[in-house]
Amino acid sequence: MLTADLNLTRILNRLQDGHPAEKSEIKYLLGLSKPYDISLLFEAAQNVRDRYFGNKIFLYGFLYFSTHCRNNCRFCQYRRSNKMLARYRKTQTQILTAAREMADAGVHLIDLTMGEDPELYSSGESGFKRFVGMVKAVQKETNLPVMISPGTLPDRILVELADAGVTWYACYQETHNKSLYKNLRYGQDFKTRLAKKKMAKGLGMLIEEGILTGVGETLDDLADSIIWMRDFSVDQARIMTFVPQTGTPMAKIMPQDNLKEQKIIAVMRLILPDRLIPASLDVDGLDGLKARLIAGANVVTSIVPPQKGLAGVANHSLDIEESRRTPNHILPILKTCGLEPALPGEYQAWTAARQTALSSSFVKKEKMIC
Repeated sequence: MLTADLNLTRILNRLQDGHPAEKSEIKYLLGLSKPYDISLLFEAAQNVRDRYFGNKIFLYGFLYFSTHCRNNCRFCQYRRSNKMLARYRKTQTQILTAAREMADAGVHLIDLTMGEDPELYSSGESGFKRFVGMVKAVQKETNLPVMISPGTLPDRILVELADAGVTWYACYQETHNKSLYKNLRYGQDFKTRLAKKKMAKGLGMLIEEGILTGVGETLDDLADSIIWMRDFSVDQARIMTFVPQTGTPMAKIMPQDNLKEQKIIAVMRLILPDRLIPASLDVDGLDGLKARLIAGANVVTSIVPPQKGLAGVANHSLDIEESRRTPNHILPILKTCGLEPALPGEYQAWTAARQTALSSSFVKKEKMIC
């Protein structure tokens, strides 16, 4: 009969009971290698997810509306120097058509993502007028919460979008190891990205943080990122496996399997029990969804409508035109895991409760400072 290491049992029991984790415990869980031990980790993560979310899963529509970018991130296929990739900018009409289709299909949120498009960024605050108008139009057209992932926006634009009722701001750090960050996000200031997240949080937006695995990080780095996300009180924590891309300096890095990503999802669930943790379709497509759900994810992201000429992030075209990144293909997989999509009102109730808690916490801190 298979038995678990007593230390593993002790840690999993403590975390399932809501006790805070030590960094050494996080590293221990991330380093698990025996299949039976890993299965216990996943079981604990599922137990915690069930306690906070029942069997409900949230679905995110994804619109990468501009693949132009001024940055030269070493890991990203959309980096400025990659001349091998065709680029596009979608019009507002194209964006609204795709957003409406996803809303009709039953997604709970529209994720509006772009590179730091030089057409917008080169003109300063005035260049973002079209972007702000487009975001407002999507909100009006779909009546759904919106997440924006447009990079390090000017402060005044963040204020304008917060005033417009934008629910989420995503600005991924990729790692919280400053040396590794410098290697990945070449030429971009580490503190600036942190500051944008802090400002958006102060404005009442919910925050998604994202990290990469398979880019030279250590278990120490991963544990530090998870602790940072806990201490910052992120509302959604994303982990994605790096997929080497042609036309980038990291094209020849040996790709890793998705088991490490699954373990990180499970550990995040134990450390951030009541937060949203995505299972992205962008790394392994539909075939990788079940494994990420088993690890404790409670959001399916990167749902992309076909025949709209839209791209993914880690994989430019994986499963998109075959219609495999649609709710119709996702729902049977949820069912095999004993899960089901939440009702739209359940998702909006969760985000409203988080924003209320965020507002109360912010006011309390301000009073303490005064």
